[in-house]
Amino acid sequence: MSQQVSLTSSVRIRDDVLSRDLQSEQVILDLNTGIYFGLDPVGTRIWQLIQEHQSLQKVLDSMLEEYEVAEAECTHDLLHFVTQMADRGLVEVYNDGSS
Repeated sequence: MSQQVSLTSSVRIRDDVLSRDLQSEQVILDLNTGIYFGLDPVGTRIWQLIQEHQSLQKVLDSMLEEYEVAEAECTHDLLHFVTQMADRGLVEVYNDGSS
């Protein structure tokens, strides 16, 4: 069951998920399943920004400052990434507006 993810969502990395930076790429371990995930450099940066900001609008704003990318494309990629992470149980998405 996929959660609705939008730029007004806040995202929190679950407590039972560990991540480590390994040569500019992030390696994520889900302690519940024992499954590892690897992120490319852009996915790694999104992961770091989620840890810093939680607000997807702030993550998007930072990505647009750091990368030469169209806002529509960046928004699509960000929401797709977060949806995948939520579907895998790695993050929790909050849409109630109270962070």
